[in-house]
Amino acid sequence: MRSVFGSPMRGIAFKVASVCVFLAMQTFIKLAGSDIQPGQVTFCRSFFALFPIMVYLAYRGQLRSSFYTANPIGHLKRGTLGIISMGLGFYGLLHLPLPEAIALGYATPLVAVVLAAFFLGETVRIYRWTAVLVGLVGVAIISWPKLTLFREGGVQSDQAIGAVTVLLASVLGGMAMIQVRKLVEEEKTSTIVLYFSITASVFSLATLPFGWDLLDLWPQLHLIAAGFCGGVAQILLTESYRHAEVSTIAPFEYTSIVLGAIIAYVVFGDIPTGSMLLGTAIVVAAGIFIIYREHRIQLERRASGRSAP
Repeated sequence: MRSVFGSPMRGIAFKVASVCVFLAMQTFIKLAGSDIQPGQVTFCRSFFALFPIMVYLAYRGQLRSSFYTANPIGHLKRGTLGIISMGLGFYGLLHLPLPEAIALGYATPLVAVVLAAFFLGETVRIYRWTAVLVGLVGVAIISWPKLTLFREGGVQSDQAIGAVTVLLASVLGGMAMIQVRKLVEEEKTSTIVLYFSITASVFSLATLPFGWDLLDLWPQLHLIAAGFCGGVAQILLTESYRHAEVSTIAPFEYTSIVLGAIIAYVVFGDIPTGSMLLGTAIVVAAGIFIIYREHRIQLERRASGRSAP
């Protein structure tokens, strides 16, 4: 059976680019302040993402056609999963140090590998299953110190809740990744990105009655910038699924670790803890092993002249 994907290397390149831009988005959200309501953050991220998306589509002459969809229910499912995951993740981002928030988010590609095997029928061999389990051990090491803070009060409890929300966001994010992979089989990248931002904007606007904050100029500008970054990153991320399997590109989420740690230290003064460094090293090692196995398998297939199973 011949692979239906374009170029795995191109998919990886799109993935890495999306990670970098998403990291810029996270930085702007952190700069906006920790007291902002997650629903308000989610709305700004989704609504202002529409501007670069529509400008890009208009430039390519695809804006009108992008509104056509043959699978509105699929977009609704993707939007629902994505907006809940986004809101939970932003709560954690606002209440956790940036390195911990990034590291806990690494559970998403591990979950995606598992879900890709069960729901997409992608071949995941024993080596990758082992790597996923080892990676989850690393996630547990990162999260455990935060979860023990439930015994405390105040800021400590906020960080504990933040850790839980990021982990829940990772599970839902993995499910959203699978839904995107299904959508790209019949929908254009531009349509997927456009409908997600529209759906997310409408859903998050529903949180307005629960108390949004009247923000000063700089927090507003930070959230607007986060939205623009989110739009660009979403285009790159969705395009990556068109060129490679989820289980192939998911481990490249770990490319954010070095840049994220530098930004966290320089901008916020966050210093990674020992448990965070240990857990992250385990998770990244698991991801690197998955990448290594994929490379070896591709070499073996080319050498034997066989196509992907």
